Amino acid sequence: MKWATLISFIFLLSSASSRNLQRAAREAEHKSEIAHRYNDLKEETFKAVTMITFAQYLQRCSYDGLSKLVKDVVDLAQKCVANEDAPECSKSLPSIFLDEICQVEKLRDSYGAMADCCSKADPERNDCFLSFKIPQPDFVQPYQRPASDVICKEYQDNRVSLLGHFIYSIARRNPFLYAPTILSLAADYEHALQSCCKESDVGACLDEKAIPIKEKAKKVSVKQQYSCGILHKFGERTFQADKLTILSQKYPKAPFSEILKILQDIKGIYKECCEGDMVECMDDRAELTTYMCSKQEVFSSKIKHCCEKPVVERSQCIIEADFDEKPEDLPSLVERYIQNTEVCKSFGENHDAFLSEFIYEYARRHPEFSTQLILRVAKGYETLLEKCCKTDNPAECYGNAVEDLNKHIKETQDVVKTNCELLTTHGEADFLKALLIRYTKKMPQVSTDTLIEIGKKMTSVGTKCCQLPEDRRLSCSEGYLSIVIQDMCRRQETTPINDNVSHCCSDSYAYRRPCFTAMGVDTKYVPPAFDPEMFSFDEKLCTASPAEQELGHMKLLVNLIKRKPQMTEEQIKTIADGFTAMVDKCCKQSDIDTCFGEE
Repeated sequence: MKWATLISFIFLLSSASSRNLQRAAREAEHKSEIAHRYNDLKEETFKAVTMITFAQYLQRCSYDGLSKLVKDVVDLAQKCVANEDAPECSKSLPSIFLDEICQVEKLRDSYGAMADCCSKADPERNDCFLSFKIPQPDFVQPYQRPASDVICKEYQDNRVSLLGHFIYSIARRNPFLYAPTILSLAADYEHALQSCCKESDVGACLDEKAIPIKEKAKKVSVKQQYSCGILHKFGERTFQADKLTILSQKYPKAPFSEILKILQDIKGIYKECCEGDMVECMDDRAELTTYMCSKQEVFSSKIKHCCEKPVVERSQCIIEADFDEKPEDLPSLVERYIQNTEVCKSFGENHDAFLSEFIYEYARRHPEFSTQLILRVAKGYETLLEKCCKTDNPAECYGNAVEDLNKHIKETQDVVKTNCELLTTHGEADFLKALLIRYTKKMPQVSTDTLIEIGKKMTSVGTKCCQLPEDRRLSCSEGYLSIVIQDMCRRQETTPINDNVSHCCSDSYAYRRPCFTAMGVDTKYVPPAFDPEMFSFDEKLCTASPAEQELGHMKLLVNLIKRKPQMTEEQIKTIADGFTAMVDKCCKQSDIDTCFGEE
């Protein structure tokens, strides 16, 4: 049984089982959705989010070109505020934006086949447009701020235009970055300007402050694309189970009922953001943060500083806030979920609510675990109850539940411990080579460059997480590895690798990482014919920089394993040592090429 079908969350979804029902309910409440959102966000924020929306769909359009589209939508919003019964005021926001895009002259000249999306009906029309978004496209240069000697005056005289160009640039380079995040980055940029314009060396000051802003943008973009990928691949139920886990870990003092309320809101907000509906995404996230800030004492003491910020900066701050400390007097779960004689009755009567509350209770006690591990524990518990509650003596059957569930924890802890020890003992270079050997055998069909890229990402995870305190290593490691695996699985959808990879990517969200860890050599793989050119070397190897030599070494390693995936560790080590000895020997000879040929 897949995790996607584990928790149906019927009790959560009864009020609004789908995005369309939510929208229909809102439209019944407000005659004009665009008027409602304009009134909520106010003119400056509404304009900014409208610019973000257009820049993310029409990535090739100039700032001035998009400004005309923004004006059209703002004019319509103002007209609808004055009269909600006016023509076009009852249309949904996505329809208003896409209709505006489809009226752009010569859309096909600039965007080719994307123009065909206009012939589709909603919501397929939007899905079509989303498929044409390109992250970090070559045709969009990174943001270039005005020269240091004029930027402060420009900020003072033309603040809206300066920040508008920044927002436009970030949005078109990052078409999946949520609008609240982009506005949060713009606020960071504005704070940097306000601070640096008081300094003698404005340029140096802004250069320094730009570094954390860029890092934040990159980190948040990766996490948001990951969340949208999970929602798209595994559906709302798995997505909600994942978010229920993280919310319970982050706000362990909040009652279950409050966690459920914000969980439902978060699911709707992520859907809006992932579907490119940035105006509603922005407004609903602002509404949620206002609610949470009105109940700080219920949720967490860690969000107090966030709630003191302007609305556009709040939500990103709350997302980045630390976990609250868990209550000290939480009782053991053994009594309630194992020793309790009513366990099977509760499980049978309200399976979904029972399991959801188990996740909440387990997660709030274990901030040191990854969300995926907690979901594996929940799945193990559910499987055990399904089996035991059918027996004559359920209590005896699930009496060893703690030991059974601890197997999931030990497996994950052992993987983290083994890899961190390997990295610490042998260093990054050898750790990367060990990963390349491991993963080339698992998926030899993947290109050499991509395998090295994946290996480097996994090594970065190790470097980042293994230096953390023991209680943070596991959640850090599996959290970031899940993002690397998700990226790999996204590529698998367009360029299938092999059956093993396909199974691990699709079968279960919670078990993805253990599935990849346990994956063996691909027995169906047929190695390519031997290509002597792949192993020909010349004097360039001697003049290359250390980094280039290391890359050459890694490519040789991967290409060898692609041709002999059954090679043992000892055989690989012998060849690697031989390669190093050959380079050392031949690079000292007068006739380098002849030496390489002989060797």
